[in-house]
Amino acid sequence: MPVINRIAAKADEMAGWRRHLHQHPELSLDCHETAAFVAERLREFGVDEIHTEIATSGLVGIINGQGSGPVTGLRADMDALPMEETTGAPWASKIPGRMHACGHDGHTAMLLGAAQYLAETRNFKGRVALIFQPAEETVGGGRIMVEEGIMERFGIEEVYALHTDPFGDLGEFRTCAGPIMAAVDDFTITVKGKGGHAAYPHACIDPMPCALAIGQAMQTIVARNINPLKPLVVSVTQVHGGTAFNIIPEDVTLSGTVRSLDPELRDLAEQRIKTIADGQAAAYGLTASVDYRRNYPATINHAEQTARAVDVARAVSGSVIDDLPPEMGAEDFSYMLNARPGSFLFLGQGKGPSVHHSEFDFNDEAAPIGASFFARLIETRHAG
Repeated sequence: MPVINRIAAKADEMAGWRRHLHQHPELSLDCHETAAFVAERLREFGVDEIHTEIATSGLVGIINGQGSGPVTGLRADMDALPMEETTGAPWASKIPGRMHACGHDGHTAMLLGAAQYLAETRNFKGRVALIFQPAEETVGGGRIMVEEGIMERFGIEEVYALHTDPFGDLGEFRTCAGPIMAAVDDFTITVKGKGGHAAYPHACIDPMPCALAIGQAMQTIVARNINPLKPLVVSVTQVHGGTAFNIIPEDVTLSGTVRSLDPELRDLAEQRIKTIADGQAAAYGLTASVDYRRNYPATINHAEQTARAVDVARAVSGSVIDDLPPEMGAEDFSYMLNARPGSFLFLGQGKGPSVHHSEFDFNDEAAPIGASFFARLIETRHAG
């Protein structure tokens, strides 16, 4: 069961879709033109239902199979990133300051390729829900689609997604059961003191030494509070304070990120950050406030669905790693996996520039492989 010949024959067409999307990147929830392009293709394919304006610019297409059966969701994200492209490709972004640097143009093209095949052949029972979501990179379009009720509205029972992988060989699938990507949280700590002239520190309450002490003490969370065999990342990435050489500032802020796979460690990290900030502030005679924001939860694959996905991936490509160590990046497909069982897999596109790099470009040779995976997954799960 290798790459489907009928899909392979559409490789140039899929590349054309992908390159059009690459030239016209859109950000966050504002993926209206991308969604219109997708909807036009789905209508051409004869997809039975097209539901638009979900999570502002997301859409869901429904393909009915032959007879009653399960309902499976297949998801692709559509949004780009706010950065300049330096690939020099003929299909490079036409919009300054925007580019598809994470392969979402390729994800959309792969799902369109699978949709075209499934709508033509209908060699399955039940229904397929094609989920095209905005805002994976920003506010969590996946979360919004779930909150707007797509799982219940369309009767979705299981859900699957692919993400291009520039660290894997072309056609190599990588995944694992259990946590595969981390939860991501942000924090901002504001240390308030009493500003004044730097020549007279005794007349001030300087927040800078306290802020630096807080940042340093936070490194002990991972080093001394966590089992060293368990992954956790706590990073201070911004420090802001002061406006001149001779002024002690009124306040200093520290900001950063926490990445975790274990909900208990996530709770512990939040509690320790607040305790450290309060304790250091008290020691320096200051006050500190912590704004801790929980963002995407960990992406946790379900065992049964991952085993099914691995079997299909192995049949399509023959190259599968099914015990991938979890990564500390984050993914808003996590919200869909919290709502329904399913699996998230990486698909190798050949080693090259990393995602979120100005030279990254999706490898169109991977598209027929990903589309075949989606199609075979449906035909396998929805077999008569």
